[in-house]
Amino acid sequence: MSEMVQEKALMIDGQKVILNGEKNILEVAKKANIDIPTFCYHSDLSVYGACRMCLVEVEGRGLMPSCSTPPEPGMVIHTNTKRVLEARRMILELYLANHDRDCTVCERNLNCRLQEMSARMGVTEIRFGERKNKVPKDTSTFSLVRDPNRCILCGDCVRACREIEGIGIYDFTLRGAKAQVEPAFGKKLSEVECVYCGQCAIRCPTAALVVRSEVDKAWEAVLSPDTFVVAQIAPAVRVAIGEAFGLPPGEITTGKIVAALKKIGFDRVYDTSFSADLTVIEEAEEFFKRLQKNERLPQFTSCCPSWVVFAERNYPFYLHHLSSVRSPQQMFGSVIKNFVARLENVPAEKIVSVSIMPCVAKKFEARRDEYTREGIKDVDVVLSAQETIRMIKSANIDFRELEPMAFDVPLSAGSGAGVLFGVTGGVTEAVLRYAYERLTGKELKDVEFRSVRGFEVVREAEVDFNGRLVRVAVVHGLAQAQQLIREIRQGKRYYDFVEIMNCPGGCIGGGGMPLGYPDYRAVLRKRAEGLYNADRLSPVRKAQDNPAIKFLYEQWLGSPGSELAEKYLHTHYRSRRRISDEVIRIQEAKSVRKVDVAVCVGTSCYLKGSYNLLQGLLRLIKEHKVEDRVSVGATFCLERCSQGPNIRVNEDIISGVTEETLPTIFQRNILSQLKEV
Repeated sequence: MSEMVQEKALMIDGQKVILNGEKNILEVAKKANIDIPTFCYHSDLSVYGACRMCLVEVEGRGLMPSCSTPPEPGMVIHTNTKRVLEARRMILELYLANHDRDCTVCERNLNCRLQEMSARMGVTEIRFGERKNKVPKDTSTFSLVRDPNRCILCGDCVRACREIEGIGIYDFTLRGAKAQVEPAFGKKLSEVECVYCGQCAIRCPTAALVVRSEVDKAWEAVLSPDTFVVAQIAPAVRVAIGEAFGLPPGEITTGKIVAALKKIGFDRVYDTSFSADLTVIEEAEEFFKRLQKNERLPQFTSCCPSWVVFAERNYPFYLHHLSSVRSPQQMFGSVIKNFVARLENVPAEKIVSVSIMPCVAKKFEARRDEYTREGIKDVDVVLSAQETIRMIKSANIDFRELEPMAFDVPLSAGSGAGVLFGVTGGVTEAVLRYAYERLTGKELKDVEFRSVRGFEVVREAEVDFNGRLVRVAVVHGLAQAQQLIREIRQGKRYYDFVEIMNCPGGCIGGGGMPLGYPDYRAVLRKRAEGLYNADRLSPVRKAQDNPAIKFLYEQWLGSPGSELAEKYLHTHYRSRRRISDEVIRIQEAKSVRKVDVAVCVGTSCYLKGSYNLLQGLLRLIKEHKVEDRVSVGATFCLERCSQGPNIRVNEDIISGVTEETLPTIFQRNILSQLKEV
């Protein structure tokens, strides 16, 4: 024992392991090639220790959770004793007693962590009763389906939404046998501040949260003789779909995916990297105009739909800072319906445009009103990588043995820069490759901007463009984006260009990607390296050198930023309400031209003094004799509980209001608006 302490070593299942900074016993076990089962452990989330599946027996201490127990020199650990195995089986039985057991019709059948663990632990019978009362499914969004009957209360979704997104739409409610995980006040996902990213679903070990499937729509389209079905494949998908067929993460399977889609019955298959190149050129030209005029800076990227809808709800004052360029998905959708239709001599209404994406928020994006013209949607069906895998399997295709096929011409492929859109920092790097040559007039020899690469949540770089220093920032995860924007507003940081991606690692970590990786960070790094390899292997590495892009401008658009480009490749944004408010009107203004104020009296804000704020606000209104011009109400959630008390003035949310700051806020945000109207 003393020797092991001196060597800083421990024993696990008879193996001596030298400790080298491991944070918990789980990491030590992995180092010794021992796979301890887990439900609630994820390498990119905080340690929670709730599921207890990772129990091990430590000599002299008894059963301990390996995820939350730090290793110590001299420890003797056993991962498969009789006590450990009995405890794990008991835990599984308790989970199954509270879980809908109809596995054969479950979305996650054969890809379910609970199902896998039950088989692994040899659970063949359940000694406890079965849940009788069924709770309705939530199918209110285009992106996700929430089924409380399959929830095992592991809390993975709670932590993912809170820690990665900084939103926290889920929490534990009720107690005992009635306990649930759900949004505030039992509301539906469509009624709260969900950004439809699917980070909760990709970490859910069961089917309590799943991607809303459009597979049936896709099959209907490809099997119909009256439709011309065109698919586009996003950059990140090519380094992930192979995982479902036994290939390692990061392996580039672009040609096999194209071949599979052709076998299924798609008429044309294109690469979304092509429209990513188009995005680069249009967005960079927009950026140049802003730099020249020194206005609407920083310019925020707009290709992540979760970030865009979050900005529309929380930063209406920054919407004119977002690039007006459509995302690559929507840009290609527009090209398909307005250019490919003419090229193929097929009416737009006969074309079914299908996009294959890593992201489930793309399903929401495709249904935005801005992307429908004369009743025709630019993108008709959005399939996640998970759904695409399901289609390939149901078509009886041996994916590993497929002979690769090329994309269809003339919009056959994108540049290496376009491929990089799939990884955090990739949009910025692609824009810099174009911007450098555009602003300096010099050829860019070394095209790799390594300063914007990596997995740090915030990365900064400064690039010299002929004496003009351009400051850029890259951030992934909305929790970190919120902090960055707060510091920009406070004047603590200054940038010209900011790339924001919702998902960890960018699109490679999208909510629609393949499931089942507790050590998700390692998988994301392999997927990222796969995209960097695809860029290095590309014969064209800059968007401006892509001959297919030049062809499109010559044949249709004319030039970047042209009237046609503005019409078909750009869009606009609008302020969106955060939640379906239930406002109790306390004072109704009589004037048509009025200011509408709502004070949150939800539990969190109420405990922080919002009731006193409501009374103080009514007194100020009376003192200034503006009762007929200010409507006042009480609302129950403005979805910023941690920053409360919160009040809303028209569409603006003001957080952290106190009785001391209320008079100033009243003058600045209410009386000033009354003078304007």
